[in-house]
Amino acid sequence: MRGVWLIGFVFLGLAAGGQDVPPLDKSPMDMSYFPVNYPVLKIQNKSTGSPVMRVIYSRPQKAGRQIFGGLVKYGELWRMGANEATELEVFSPVRIGGRKISRGRYTLYAVVNEQQWTFIVNRETDTWGAFKYDPRRDVVRVQVPATRTVNPLEYLAIFFEKSATGANLIVEWDHVRVALPIVL
Repeated sequence: MRGVWLIGFVFLGLAAGGQDVPPLDKSPMDMSYFPVNYPVLKIQNKSTGSPVMRVIYSRPQKAGRQIFGGLVKYGELWRMGANEATELEVFSPVRIGGRKISRGRYTLYAVVNEQQWTFIVNRETDTWGAFKYDPRRDVVRVQVPATRTVNPLEYLAIFFEKSATGANLIVEWDHVRVALPIVL
């Protein structure tokens, strides 16, 4: 009986003295690795090395809205998600747009247009939205074609897909899909 009282006291103390839990975000944070599913492969002892890169982003929903040309304005800078700006972490050097990208953390932005996107890799990190964007901190800008998909995707998805030269960073949402080539 004494143990039950002790457990009840601990729970009461946590409830009374603990911090308030923040409300659930409508755009939860997500993370993708290359190699794909690296953390799972690692715990299964199926990985042969370290991860090459990962992307961290907040995943907004379409929720009946017009996304490209509406919520995401054509020709304007976009943080590629919601809340904090999307972040690319590179664990070993890669090439994007012919430029060597050293190991480190970067922010990803895009200028979205109907036929093509301009991906921007920027040195500024830990920022919310695109309010403090400074083009002098750009590492590289790369234009890629935008393709239209048949079926709309309700949630923004950013992930890596293996390619012949390394990986493509795929961004897909609504009826749009773009691929940023990354050479390993």
